[in-house]
Parts: sequence; structure tokens; C-alpha cells
Amino acid sequence: METTTHPDPPPYSPGTALGTPALRRPRDGRLVAGVAAGLAEHLGLDVLVVRLVLAVLCVLGGFGIPLYLAGWLLIPDEGSDVSVAESLLRPRQSN
Repeated sequence: METTTHPDPPPYSPGTALGTPALRRPRDGRLVAGVAAGLAEHLGLDVLVVRLVLAVLCVLGGFGIPLYLAGWLLIPDEGSDVSVAESLLRPRQSN
């Protein structure tokens, strides 16, 4: 009887299983913190559409501002797996 070995699957990255990029704030294409650019890339939308939606939400009730701040705090920067909020809440480790 012949046994076959299968290679270990690659580490899971959110979004990659569905063919969409992981939700990250890119370094290129930012105007402020990259929240709109990251959401647009993740959702497959034009960044201008996301920025317009956020601007309309800011004007109509101001909901866009806390939404943008939440995105900045919770969406990790490109090249990092740690969000701003997680880095602030994680206790500093001394060596």
C-alpha cells in the first residue's frame, strides 16, 4: 500500500481563501491613514467610491469620522499583522 504525504497548507490569511486581498491599510495610495484605500482594495471597489461614501457619512450625521477612526485603529498596516489598537493594548514586554 502506497502512502502519500501532503504538504502543510499555507498559513491562513483572512480574505485570501476567497481570492480577495487581506484587509490591510496600504502604504501607497494613502491620503490620510489608508483606510479608504485598504477597504477599496479588499472589496474590489474604486478608492474614489469609498472616499465619497466616507465623505457623505461625515457630512450626514458625522458617522464617517468615527467609522474612519475605527478603521485606522482596527485595520493593520500593510506588512504587519498587528493593528494600532492591538499594539496600544498589548503590554510592553521588557527584555
